[in-house]
Amino acid sequence: MSSSDSTFAPAPSPAPAPAPASLARRAYPPLVFTMLCWAGNAVASRLAVGEVSPMVLVSVRWLGVVLVLALTVRKQFIADWPVLRRRVLFTFAMGGLGFTAFNALFYLAGHMTTAVNIGIIQGAIPIFVLLGAVTLHRSSVSTLQLVGIPLTLLGVILVATGGHLEGLLALEVGNGDLMMILACLLYAGYTLGLRKRPQVAPLSFFALLAIAAFVTTLPLLAIEVGAGKDLWPFSLKGWAIIAYVTLFPSFVAQLGFMRGVRLIGPDRAGIFVNLVPVFAAVLAVVILGEPFGLFHGLALVLVLGGIYLAERGKHKAH
Repeated sequence: MSSSDSTFAPAPSPAPAPAPASLARRAYPPLVFTMLCWAGNAVASRLAVGEVSPMVLVSVRWLGVVLVLALTVRKQFIADWPVLRRRVLFTFAMGGLGFTAFNALFYLAGHMTTAVNIGIIQGAIPIFVLLGAVTLHRSSVSTLQLVGIPLTLLGVILVATGGHLEGLLALEVGNGDLMMILACLLYAGYTLGLRKRPQVAPLSFFALLAIAAFVTTLPLLAIEVGAGKDLWPFSLKGWAIIAYVTLFPSFVAQLGFMRGVRLIGPDRAGIFVNLVPVFAAVLAVVILGEPFGLFHGLALVLVLGGIYLAERGKHKAH
């Protein structure tokens, strides 16, 4: 899962009253931990190289999530099934787009680019969502948002061209970075589709999304196996990677974000998503020993600065 708008983000509603300081203090630890989990997914994508192939990782990940949810939300899912069954095709499309396709491209990108790049590009998802909202829903755009959008996109381009903007003219963009940009565009589409999600308990909807993700991953896994590119985990490291992406980015992080939204509201909780590219860069340098160039720092400032302006502009537009 990523990381910009959670499955659990509630439907748009009037701005809530400011959360008491005590609620905010209780919300910060789960939200920060959630962002750390999502950032760790970028590192996991790199650690998986040579241990488990992308489609094996995606399919086993979502199978694991389905099993965990079957143990924890079975009763609620059964209670919500009469509503969910009327939206099965919609939910399968959403799961295939936002979970399967996004994760497949995400882990493929991990074989071709750095975790630092993945984290920074992933940080641009809120801007892609904003662009989609403007294009599809004719949402109003403020002056600050008009400034923030190109700043964030410039940061993404800077990363994708390795700090050489002139490379864009020669189409010298890494395949892994292109895959990550496409993954983010797909996840932005998924996020926009959440406006029409069925009105059931969030975990019930997430359970059906997870089932959809697992089912729609199977054809991709079959293609990988047929091409002889499948690599199943045999080492402790391989299984540890699968256990991590199954339990933390996919499940624990979702619960943490849900708790944060309950305590301080979706707008304030959503701001914490900006920590993902920062955490991803730090983890990539510390755990993987990846280089962090000057252009990475500049790109990070552009992405976060653009998002900050867009967020400020969103409130002014309302």
